[in-house]
Amino acid sequence: MTRVIHTGDTHLGYRQYHSPERQRDFFRAFERVVTDAVEDDVDAVVHAGDLFHDRRPGLRDLQGTVAALRDLADAGIPFLAVVGNHEGKRDGQWLDLFEDLGLATRLDDEPHVVGDTAFYGLDFVPRSRRDDLDYEFAAHDTDYAMLVSHGLFEPFAHADWDTERLLAESSVDFDALLLGDNHAPGVEEVDDTWVTYCGSTERASASERDDRGYNIVATEVGTVAISRRGIPDTRAFRFVDVELQAGEGVERVREAVREHDCEDAVVVVTVTGDGEPVSPAPVEELAIDRGALVARVNDRREFDEEQEVDVTFADPDEAVRERVRDLGLSQAARDVDETVRASKVADSNVRDSVKERVESLVDEDDLDAFEGAEPAAGDASDDAGGDPVEDDDNDTTDDPAPAESTDQSSQDEPPESEQASTDGGDTVRAGPDEAPETDATLDEPADEQAAGNDSQASMEEFL
Repeated sequence: MTRVIHTGDTHLGYRQYHSPERQRDFFRAFERVVTDAVEDDVDAVVHAGDLFHDRRPGLRDLQGTVAALRDLADAGIPFLAVVGNHEGKRDGQWLDLFEDLGLATRLDDEPHVVGDTAFYGLDFVPRSRRDDLDYEFAAHDTDYAMLVSHGLFEPFAHADWDTERLLAESSVDFDALLLGDNHAPGVEEVDDTWVTYCGSTERASASERDDRGYNIVATEVGTVAISRRGIPDTRAFRFVDVELQAGEGVERVREAVREHDCEDAVVVVTVTGDGEPVSPAPVEELAIDRGALVARVNDRREFDEEQEVDVTFADPDEAVRERVRDLGLSQAARDVDETVRASKVADSNVRDSVKERVESLVDEDDLDAFEGAEPAAGDASDDAGGDPVEDDDNDTTDDPAPAESTDQSSQDEPPESEQASTDGGDTVRAGPDEAPETDATLDEPADEQAAGNDSQASMEEFL
């Protein structure tokens, strides 16, 4: 029997909402996974990508990661991992450095055997390059085989990776795919193979309302058992959903905030309904006065253009969004704006993400995307000419399309999909004719503006 922790999307170094405390929260969640692994004496920790939020993590984040991995190594627990889209570099990867230090194993097409299981790895591959993949893996002589990878695989929400093709063309018959990139945990069966996402260890977006955690994957006689374990001490999020009736406005929203315990929490207010426009400043100020670490207001209702909406210095992004709508930009230009300003792509990755997006439009011969939107009648400089760009702190996914991430902006609500239990006790067993037991619906993946990395020099600059 082999028993491992399957984790991923830890996004170390992410200064969410520009908050140093949130940056520390992401590291504390990873430390909790390491502590659990040592206390439970698992056979390995398997990380399915996006260990870091950025290709150039800060020196302190690197030092903390080395210390955590050393704790695993001292306990005799191997750390097996693949490279995700957020941390991927053009040259050597951070995992290569950790492997040189004897602290990690970067999985690839060769089997890495732990107990009765051979683990293989497939780093994140951009969609434009997947047709060239041959899915050739070296043979193994163990009882079980599992592939660890990073991407949006079918049949989960926002999928763009053909799981059936991977399984059909692979030279190895896999018992399970252990995946990262989708921040919502879930389990599905495809062609007699279990396909599972572990979810993120911290809320990288306000859309990630379910508890955070990781998977326990164990091989038993003829089966693979997958169970879910929550991380109980992540930062509290208070979700204040307010549906305004006609005539109601900011005071009704403030009343709703007063009904919640805001102390040390991230307070996310979502406004819907037929009421008046709501300026974020007085609502956010109230939450902060009540002890909130961070407060954000999400009001994306559409109003008549002649109806005035106050924009305060507490919400400069609203002014930017209004101006972008007035410009009549092409779809391609709006995509670039989304990547540069309002997506969760890390600052150091923006240039490559924009280039990949433009190249993909050209390769797909989608030249219509470069045509500007027709301005409305009247003064073209004052009329909206495009779709609104979503708020940088409240997008519904983690990355825009160019970054090929879990986190994809402006997506529809994902279809219902089954997920593993979060109580740490239920398991799904991969017997010959057995289906996973699930009882919940997957949230859509997260999407948030990546806060700029601090100006620390990275270890990369010291090597």
